[in-house]
Amino acid sequence: MELYQLSLKELIEGLKDKKFTRKEILVSFYTRIQKINPIVNAFLTVIGGNNWNDKEGELSGIPVGFKDIYVTKDIRTTAGSKVLENYIPQYNSTVVQKLVSKGATIVGKTNQDAWAHGSSGENSDFAPTKNPWNIDYVPGGSSSGSAVAVAAGMCPVAFGTDTGGSIRLPASFCNVVGLKPTYGRVSRYGIIAMASSHDSIGHFTRTVYDNALILNMTAGKDPCDATTSNTNVPDYTKNIKNGVKGLKIGLPKEYLAKGIDPNVEKIFKQVLQKYEGLGAKIIDISLPHTEYALAVYYIIQPSEVSSNLARYDGIRFGNDRNRFGQEAIRRIMLGTYTLSAGYYDAYYLKAMKVRTLLIQDFKKAYEKVDVIITPVSPTLPFKFGEKTDNPLAMYLSDILTVTMNLAGVPALSIPGGFVRGLPVGFQIVGPNFSEDLLYQVGYAYEQVTDWHKQKPKL
Repeated sequence: MELYQLSLKELIEGLKDKKFTRKEILVSFYTRIQKINPIVNAFLTVIGGNNWNDKEGELSGIPVGFKDIYVTKDIRTTAGSKVLENYIPQYNSTVVQKLVSKGATIVGKTNQDAWAHGSSGENSDFAPTKNPWNIDYVPGGSSSGSAVAVAAGMCPVAFGTDTGGSIRLPASFCNVVGLKPTYGRVSRYGIIAMASSHDSIGHFTRTVYDNALILNMTAGKDPCDATTSNTNVPDYTKNIKNGVKGLKIGLPKEYLAKGIDPNVEKIFKQVLQKYEGLGAKIIDISLPHTEYALAVYYIIQPSEVSSNLARYDGIRFGNDRNRFGQEAIRRIMLGTYTLSAGYYDAYYLKAMKVRTLLIQDFKKAYEKVDVIITPVSPTLPFKFGEKTDNPLAMYLSDILTVTMNLAGVPALSIPGGFVRGLPVGFQIVGPNFSEDLLYQVGYAYEQVTDWHKQKPKL
């Protein structure tokens, strides 16, 4: 087996046992990137040559990809937009610095929807990323490049951001594990902001264990980010093998309503059967305000987008505003309108009140169940161009994921099966700061299935 096919855990253990060297690992992955990236366009910038991190640490010799919305010192950072086409930052984001300090080598910056605006990966100003399972289909967005980089064996871990499903959706479409942590669990410092009260900083891996291992390194309070929590950071791998026997898993009726593709629903029901077989108890619950979530999200999020993008005026850095793409312009206009005098109370303030009701829905649900399980996407991955002329149809791709960002709760996307060669994932959702429980539930499923072992044939 080639080194690029190994999991993060296998690479770390192999290095420790001196089965191979750091150089051999990095050469294997760089060779893979050179071969595959021209096909799928996962990396916008590749850090090649001998620019390897020589620092000793847990991740010495491990290649890591970062969504191009993570600020990286002396490495081009574009946010997928031509506004920042030639921007070179002077510092590292907190997450990047944490990984680099543990010996990780940045192999490149991954493609994304410009400014993280999108559900498909088609809004990148530098051409879209392609799904490695079928290059005619979208990989999901906005963290498209990071999901594809892990799925296609170009790095064992890559980082993304999740504002309304932007990690979970591409994880589901690309057959990898993707975490949206609790809001404030991982520092946002040095991440180019999309919608500040929704942005969650997570990552993609091939396995649940690998994902837990990385959160051990990124979670925690950051003095540079006042929204990070003082809540204790546990060892996320400690209880991962405890199983699900006796756990109560909530099944919200609102998430299997009309509009779900029958193929997605079939796979999801098979997932539930697996959990019942493992000793978990499936309990029907209701999250009654779910029907308002998408409308609330697409009022609050563009409002925050319009505020955050106002700084890109071409005066201090970057190009001027005529480089903004159509989706950025659409969201700036929507957000500015919503926040304008005479409309603030009617739209934004009302949406914030409903957001509180959504938060309360989850709190009440967790009085009855330990975790909640739902599909990630109502549909299978779709073909390029299928929804680009219909923004509302594209926004509906987020209908099963935005609620978790509005509520601030953690969610973990896990590979659940395939339909006609295309991956389908499901998500496990827990109370605030319950990531260790999500990993425990996800790991139990992973151990009795082989979906995560499947590799795209490129």
